[in-house]
Amino acid sequence: MSRISRLDRSDVTPEIAALYDKAFAQRGNVPNMFRVMAHRPEIFATMQAHFGAVLNTGKVSTKLKELIIVRTSQVNVTPYCLASHTILARNLGWTDDQLAHLADWPQRQDFTPAEKAALCLAETVTRDPHAVSDEQFSELRSFYSEGEIVELLCAIGLFNYFNRFNNALQMEPTKPGEGGCAAPAPEAATAR
Repeated sequence: MSRISRLDRSDVTPEIAALYDKAFAQRGNVPNMFRVMAHRPEIFATMQAHFGAVLNTGKVSTKLKELIIVRTSQVNVTPYCLASHTILARNLGWTDDQLAHLADWPQRQDFTPAEKAALCLAETVTRDPHAVSDEQFSELRSFYSEGEIVELLCAIGLFNYFNRFNNALQMEPTKPGEGGCAAPAPEAATAR
């Protein structure tokens, strides 16, 4: 059980309810982390905007971002983030074998050199950001532009934040449809 209560749609302001509805439409649930973070609506709203910008804008594919999110969450041993992002990564085309054995990426032949450079960055930054060497950064630059490196680092950094937040709160994975967050039916809304 999470150490902090999760707010249902009926417990939040109309502005936050709209964010719940958006998440529900995209995912079929409102993640438990969102429902906990909603205790501080200003943080939740800006987190949602930042989350969307990091994952859905730029030139680095969402597929690659999800792969490094999974690796970051594996290194941090975060069952909560792994539960959803492993599914998202699989849905984007990564195989169960690739995801289950992601720690073996250096020896695998089914990752490109560019993907391996991104995975190496995820591991290094997650374990010790001061350990990113000039040689590692030079290799990264051979595959990615400066803007793309910013995207990769933002995805890694964002999930180090989320991993730590969820681990500290002992967040439970979200179940499909969880949260009682679906918007009320139009007739129910007018019957009030």
